[in-house]
Amino acid sequence: MDLVIKRTRVIDGTGAPSYPADIGIDNGRIAAIRGAGQPPLTATRTLDAHGLALAPGFIDMHAHSDLALLRDPDHSAKAAQGVTLEVLGQDGLSYAPVDDRTLAEVRKAITGWNGDGSDIDFDWRTVGEYLDRLDRGIAVNAAYLVPQGTVRMHAVGWDDRPATPQELDRMRQLVAEGLEQGAVGMSSGLTYTPGMYARDAELTELCRVVARYDGYYCPHHRSYGAGALEAYEEMVRLAHEAGCALHLAHATMNFGVNKGRAPELLALLDKALAAGADITLDTYPYTPGCTTLVAMLPSWASVGGPEAVLARLQDDDTAERIRHHMEAVGADGCHGVPIDWGAIEISGVSHPGLVGCVGKTVARSAALRGEAPWATARRLLIEDGLGSTILQHVGHEENVRTIMRHPVHTGGSDGILQGDKPHPRAYGTFPRYLGHYSRELGILALEEMVAHLTGRPAARLRLPDWGLVREGYRADLVLFDPETVAAGSTFDSPRTLPVGIPYVLIDGKFVIKDGRRTGVLAGRSVRRTGGAR
Repeated sequence: MDLVIKRTRVIDGTGAPSYPADIGIDNGRIAAIRGAGQPPLTATRTLDAHGLALAPGFIDMHAHSDLALLRDPDHSAKAAQGVTLEVLGQDGLSYAPVDDRTLAEVRKAITGWNGDGSDIDFDWRTVGEYLDRLDRGIAVNAAYLVPQGTVRMHAVGWDDRPATPQELDRMRQLVAEGLEQGAVGMSSGLTYTPGMYARDAELTELCRVVARYDGYYCPHHRSYGAGALEAYEEMVRLAHEAGCALHLAHATMNFGVNKGRAPELLALLDKALAAGADITLDTYPYTPGCTTLVAMLPSWASVGGPEAVLARLQDDDTAERIRHHMEAVGADGCHGVPIDWGAIEISGVSHPGLVGCVGKTVARSAALRGEAPWATARRLLIEDGLGSTILQHVGHEENVRTIMRHPVHTGGSDGILQGDKPHPRAYGTFPRYLGHYSRELGILALEEMVAHLTGRPAARLRLPDWGLVREGYRADLVLFDPETVAAGSTFDSPRTLPVGIPYVLIDGKFVIKDGRRTGVLAGRSVRRTGGAR
């Protein structure tokens, strides 16, 4: 046996009470579990884990590390949290499947999420080729969702119109190919262009393809603000019609119109679950959201793609129409709510000359310059080439707590690693769940909280030997101190690593040891297997 972890407290990922045991690991698997009074285990190496809890590695159900895993072999942002698997391809926008045109466009469109990629050799075009690239060695494991917005960009372009029958056939083909090559499902970003231009009938047809491959649909739905409940209902209805499993991305109830309304969302889901629907969701344990500044614009302003957006912003008359739509009407990009520039904090910029705006709200930067907030926002969008990221302070703590208690809840960081002052959720989501929400607030017992972060997401991903501490299962494990585990990241110091997580193993190998990154690249792609049914 390669390793025995002795005197640990096992939290097995099912929600069952923890228990003391020794754990034997061999060839990347949990080879033996020995409780009190059973014969001792022997191995080449031993680790005395007295005082530490041992759990399955955490699964980040909503990650934006699509390029970060390639450019940063260290990837301590996630590895140090105990994350051993991330799900990429989120919000309908990522880098496969693409052709040369689509790749150039998507790189521009999500520069704020992942950088412009100038440091990356994009030597792939298909989903399978991207997963092959990950298999060269990455810090943590990664699964992938076919991004519906990228698929539409590839087949239709940036026009706000229904797809033609031929274009719809092409999109079906691209989704099927991605699933055949190992994607676990499909994502959408229905407040992001061009994915948001898809009507329900189009989405339903693509979800029928996902269902045939036993994958799941993961929508960032059409509104988290005005009309949020209707947007959730739309996704539940659409998934039911397609016969497709549904996983609701960062399932929050934000903005003033939704304060205290989380129970209404959960009642909607409970009704669907009782009728037999297959639904899960993920959330992050913070109130502010994080996205790009350009995402706040009305969708009509983005028709034609990034260069067309910049051209509209540079035209005074069109820019004034955009301002009126955002400030007076409520743009669909801002979830149908008139924008509050005092709630929009700049968290990162691509142009170094704009770094003085980071950490300030648009309203504050505008006041310092003696100009209207829209003038500041417009200047940022143009001068930063649409690359600015923002924190949007629109959440409600009672909604966060209510939703995380639900049995189908899982954890997702939605962590954007770009920017000078990123959201602390990128570095702190999982220890914050364990420390702040479980130990300090008692929102869920520790065993139940761990189940939300391990066993339940593994079940959603249909991974038969992940997410639980059982003999024969993968030795992707995290050891943490239940008394001290906590997020180190804050809004002022967002890249501070957590405390109380001294050991993380992937494939039975230490990727974090004594609280430090070992440099081991034990991660690989995690692929859906089997053909269509």
